[in-house]
Parts: sequence; structure tokens; C-alpha cells
Amino acid sequence: MTDVDDKQLLELVAELRRHEAQLAHGQALSQTGSFSWKLDTDEITFSQELHRIFGFDHGAPVTLERIAGRVDPEDRAFLAAKIRAARQAREADYEIRLRMPDGRVRHVQTVSRAMRNPEGRLEVIGAVKDVTERKLSEETLGKVRTELAHVTRVASLGALTASIAHEVNQPLAGILTNARTCLRMLDADPPNLDGARSTAQRTIRDGARASAVIQRLRALFARKQPEADGFDLNEAAREVLALSAGELQSRRVVLQMDFAGDLPAVRGDRVQIQQVILNLVLNAADAMTGVVERPRDLLVGTAADPDGGVGLWVRDAGVGFDPQHADRLFDAFYTTKTDGMGIGLSISRSVIENHDGRLWATPNEGPGATFSFWLPDGPAAPARRETGGK
Repeated sequence: MTDVDDKQLLELVAELRRHEAQLAHGQALSQTGSFSWKLDTDEITFSQELHRIFGFDHGAPVTLERIAGRVDPEDRAFLAAKIRAARQAREADYEIRLRMPDGRVRHVQTVSRAMRNPEGRLEVIGAVKDVTERKLSEETLGKVRTELAHVTRVASLGALTASIAHEVNQPLAGILTNARTCLRMLDADPPNLDGARSTAQRTIRDGARASAVIQRLRALFARKQPEADGFDLNEAAREVLALSAGELQSRRVVLQMDFAGDLPAVRGDRVQIQQVILNLVLNAADAMTGVVERPRDLLVGTAADPDGGVGLWVRDAGVGFDPQHADRLFDAFYTTKTDGMGIGLSISRSVIENHDGRLWATPNEGPGATFSFWLPDGPAAPARRETGGK
């Protein structure tokens, strides 16, 4: 090798080291580490920053067992579900909690994608960001919001006021999340103008949705007929689940969907039906709050009724209920929650019945319960039918 070749090689090595140092410095500043995971051998490589985030000694071997051991016990079933998804080459974006050796809790956000490496082997490449400070700020804000909501409920004796406060909370939370996302995109260097514009449009959409909720709840309590528009129940349910994704993930709920294809359109008030779906989904998440010995599985599905109409169900793995109290669940002011008001299911049943449909609850054969509703399809709502088994 010539002196020129030696000099070029040394310059290349020096340049590579500079890039590595810049990358490590950037990861440390952003508190974001990177990893690779070869699925066929379970060989895992952590960056220096990711070793620090997990509290592992730099250079120490990393295994799935060591990672699971550092995860908070309540989140291990959730992590196992995400690992299964990754092995099936599905995208895995989620937040999870780490329990550090000194007892501190660290919140991390993971984004990963599966791809073929140059050797043709399936490999998961991802980044993990320490979002502990952000989560603590959100929890503080959530506590303040909860206290304010409690004061509002105590001060108000009207079911209408309490129900509106409950029903608009989700679109307002969406507005807050979109605003934060928009600010982050504008603060980027260079600013992500397209992403910020799209986020601003979602904010406007959520604001309009909150306004529509208030107007149509007023119409409901005034005993006005719901707006009879034809809509796709699958699409309406997906919108609700997309809006609820952050809330479900924060509660360690593993969401699954089983939507039937080619469903006939249902006729009714789309916003009111979405509020029913939202109420059922959040109730299911509440029912699994104390579940730690099994995954917090939530299944939302739809099906066409052979006799006509469309059904939707929400199945949880929570604490369930006494079958003898199945009918009382929908009574106004009856609740099994220590902090519940007992009006959500009552309002939901009123909405469904005003659409000539039916809402009911059944205990699962295993843990948890299933809440289902049926709606008529077609351009005109048929007379309400009675089906004891539905």
C-alpha cells in the first residue's frame, strides 16, 4: 500500500469517527437512542444513548429478556404483544414505561420498522426516545383537568351539562394534541410546513366535531329527531379509534379490530353514533384499569345481520359484571365505578333506541364483557324490532 493510500485511509477513518461522534452527540441531546434487531437470531444492538436510557452498561449484551426485565411489570404483556407484531413485520409505534433499578419510572416512545438488510435477513430498525419529562407534564395537566371536571360535576345537577362535558372531552384532547404537534413541526429546522398545515386542519376538524356534539346532544335532549344521514359504520368507528389511540395506549390497552367488509350503510346521526362508540370504548378501557395478570385486550368489530341491519361490538378483558345486573347497567345514575355518574350508558341506549336500534351487554365466557348495538340499514329506518338474543 502506498503512502497516498495510507493517508486516504486515515482520513476516511477520521471522518467516520467524526460522524459517529456527531451522531452520538445528537442522540444524547435529543435523548433518542437507536437499535437494530435481527429477527432470525434475536441479535439486538443498542446505541450508546439507548444503553443509557435503559440503564445498561455501555457495550453490555442486550437480549429480549433483559429488555423485558427493565420494563414496568404492568407493561410487560403490552410489550409482548408489540414484539409479536414486530415478528410479523408489522409497524410498532408505542409508548411504554421502564422501571429503573432505583425505582424511578422512565417513559419511552418507540418507533420501528421491519426491513431486509443487505444480507437479505429480516431486521427491525428503530428509535427510542425518552419522553419522561413530557409525560410528567401531561400527567400534571391531566390531574388539573380531572379536578376541574370534578368541580364542574359537583356544581352541576343537570345531566345535560355533565354529559356535554364528558362527550366533548375527547375532541378537545385531540385539539390540544394537534396544537402541540403543530408547534413541534414549526420549531423543527427546517420547519415541517406541510405537516404543520395538515395538523392545523385536524385541529379545525376536531373543533367542528366538538361543536357538532354540543348541538346534537341538545337536539337529543329536546327529543328532536336525529339527522338521518347515510354513513359507513366501519369508517365512523375507525375515526373514533384513531382519536382514542393515544388514550388507549397510555392505559396499556392492546386494540384489535375485526371489521366486516362490504357493510351496508346505516342511516342516522353519525356524530351521535360515534359518541356511543367512544363511550363504549372508554368504558372498556376503564374496566381493564386494574388488570395486570393478563393483556388488556380490546376487540372492536362489526358484522352485517343476515336478517337486516348492522351490528357493532366492543369486547374487553376487564372485571366484567354480574349477569343479574345486566339491565341495570343502562339505568340512569347506576354505575359500578367509584367515580362514575351512571349516565353514559343511559344516554348511549337512548341514542341507539332513537335510531330504531338496540344496545345490550353480555358477560364473556372468559374475563370481561361485551357491549353491542344493532342499527337498521338502508335509506329509511324500519320499525324497531325485538330480538331477545341480540
